Amino acid sequence: MAWGTTYWVTTELLPPGHPLFAALTRSLPLGLLAVAVTRTLPRGDWWWKAAVLGVLNIGAPFPLLFVAAERLPGGVAATLGAAQPLIVAGLAIVVLSESPSSWRLSWGVAGVVGVGLVVLRPGAGFDALGVVAGVGAAGSMAAGVTLTKRWGRPAGVGPLPFAGWLLTGGGLFLLPLVLLFEGVPPYVDAHAVTGYLWLATAGGLIAYVLWFRGIGRLPVTATSLLVLLSPLVAAVVGAVLLGEVFTPTQLGGFALALAALVAGQFTPSRVHLPLPRADVPRARKGHHS
Repeated sequence: MAWGTTYWVTTELLPPGHPLFAALTRSLPLGLLAVAVTRTLPRGDWWWKAAVLGVLNIGAPFPLLFVAAERLPGGVAATLGAAQPLIVAGLAIVVLSESPSSWRLSWGVAGVVGVGLVVLRPGAGFDALGVVAGVGAAGSMAAGVTLTKRWGRPAGVGPLPFAGWLLTGGGLFLLPLVLLFEGVPPYVDAHAVTGYLWLATAGGLIAYVLWFRGIGRLPVTATSLLVLLSPLVAAVVGAVLLGEVFTPTQLGGFALALAALVAGQFTPSRVHLPLPRADVPRARKGHHS
């Protein structure tokens, strides 16, 4: 739900043209703070694992999300992000050797359709770079979620230090890119500071502590379906702030997306039907064994 505010914060509060800097401020400062507070560092092969997960979960998708939010209408960017559960479902088969779940796959498709009904508008623009960025962000996060589920967390390491590792790893990946290609925005006002702080706290450290804790406890495809909340919240925020009223079609899409989110958290049990009566052996009258 916190991630659903990213679209509005990016377009209304942050200085335009600096997606790398926005991603850096969202990840590195509080990532380093979490590592310093917990005094827990990776050990052994977790140095490179934390780096890989940091890039996939944070370093790559953060700037791509900001690019998509800047170049696409919010509805288009949100719908592309809603495809993440479908990508996760495919990766889970390959990476986690999970059996394909037609139940969750079907609800994943329904969720994308529902989100599209809520957020897409007639005449929505499709900037090519924005679409590539949106799909890339969804794919990177899907790969990050799947590998996070596969590798888990080291014994004795809680969600807070783990989130600190990944935020720091993603931020360190972004730091040279900011210095080389973008730099600091020439003017940062109070609105921008507020936006950066919100994205770094509620949309950054707090959200990722809860997210990584959830990944360890829930099936990976079910976890990814929770991402459908992000575009739905973005639509509600836009409606509240702009005074828009949902149409019946949008309300139907909202209900469909919520149904997909909830239904995807359950695994239907197989129904065992009784054998036909003709197949049940009957004892003969008067026969004694």
